Amino acid sequence: MTKDVVALTRNMPDPLSVLAALLAGGPDVLAGAEGDGAVVQLCDEQGRPLVSVEAPLLVQVRGEARRLLGASEPEVPYWWTEARATTGVKQAEELAGAFAARIATLVGGTAWPREAARSLAVVKTDGIRAVPAPAAAQPAVDVLTDRVAVVIQDRPVVAMTAWLSDAFRAVAEAELGLQIVTPAGTRLSPAVRNNLPGWPSRWVVQDEKGGYYDGLSGAVLHWDNGMFAPVASPDPEATREDPRTPMADSFAPTTADDGERQLAVSFRAIHPADERLVLGGALEAVWRELTGEPPAGWGTEEPANLPWSPRQLTDVAYERAPRPTWLVAVGSPERPGLATVRISRTEGGVEEDVTLAFGYGPGEEMPTDTEVIRAAEVLATRHDLQSMLVQVRRARRDLSVPPRFEGPGVPYAFVLGADEVREMPGDRARRTPLPQPPRELGPKRRPALYYPFPGNPSDLSGWTDFERLMSHLKGL
Repeated sequence: MTKDVVALTRNMPDPLSVLAALLAGGPDVLAGAEGDGAVVQLCDEQGRPLVSVEAPLLVQVRGEARRLLGASEPEVPYWWTEARATTGVKQAEELAGAFAARIATLVGGTAWPREAARSLAVVKTDGIRAVPAPAAAQPAVDVLTDRVAVVIQDRPVVAMTAWLSDAFRAVAEAELGLQIVTPAGTRLSPAVRNNLPGWPSRWVVQDEKGGYYDGLSGAVLHWDNGMFAPVASPDPEATREDPRTPMADSFAPTTADDGERQLAVSFRAIHPADERLVLGGALEAVWRELTGEPPAGWGTEEPANLPWSPRQLTDVAYERAPRPTWLVAVGSPERPGLATVRISRTEGGVEEDVTLAFGYGPGEEMPTDTEVIRAAEVLATRHDLQSMLVQVRRARRDLSVPPRFEGPGVPYAFVLGADEVREMPGDRARRTPLPQPPRELGPKRRPALYYPFPGNPSDLSGWTDFERLMSHLKGL
């Protein structure tokens, strides 16, 4: 039975409904609060949490429940109320399910997963004891050692939920690694993949054969000295520089081409600091040029719950300044798209770092060369572009990351912003080692430069040309 349960309801769970749902553990179960009241907890007799319930979130973006849970959802807007049970306590999982089932029944809606929320009956909690939670642990953290925090997730897609976002911040402040453990059928949201820190953080997948492996590298893992680490190679010629780590069979790539593709765009824009600056315009411009429509929604966590609004996005970033702001933007269900954006104040101004991808299925046409060039030109001439990289890759249309090998993207185009072109000595930016000369974007007196590549996902040699270009531009 899953440890996470979600109620999807047409109406907001009112205080009386929440109280009735909390009584799923009987009248004697203790209730507490964390995070200034944002998290309600059902506790054992010693006050240790059995179930943690997040404040209801109003979702105004179509398709998020299907994208993240594989569940049908009420018409937008609807309320998303998430509960997480303490790991390893069966009654806690039943209690979370009963809570979600009661909320869905009382205010109208459904609960996910259905098998976890079938009963409205009171769960017997007499004598149940939860494992004491370390003081530094977040509700999402299941195991905390002096090296890593371990989060166990059993859901179709591990998303950057409020729970997981809190865990990311907590481990960063404590200078620990974060290890996310999932069953073999689980995938990652790109928002989680793009933010997972380096070693010793990793995605740990429970192999169907009973072992564990890294969902991003395929390395076979085991629990060693307080964290999951690669298994030592039996090869006598293995060295520290060449460890020859065993690879899991489950990580092997599929040989058939299913026709699914992704167009990946990453760019950085640096805007002059100005109180009239509206953020998000660069992302919207690219989205419109490549899909014909703006992003459908955005949020500071997943599910993305707010309709797309650069003005509201800007207000949030200004309220958090000088701290950086991280956010996610999503497309409509008809055209899968997902972007992560990091907004920060630097010496050069206000910086937007964007990682964006669109998914395409068999028979669906990807943007043309003309549309990609137009998107680059709009960024370069109107949105203070510093640099941009476009790639094409064989990968899932729904953009989620599976626990098996997916080939890297190949360069489709690189764009150097006008200011960067001007700062290079002589004509270095125009005189490149590539077969094709760069194309000028924008005004002749101050152009940005567009460097095309073949962009064939079956041919990784494009990376050689890209590396040659980067070395040339750096003067190496």
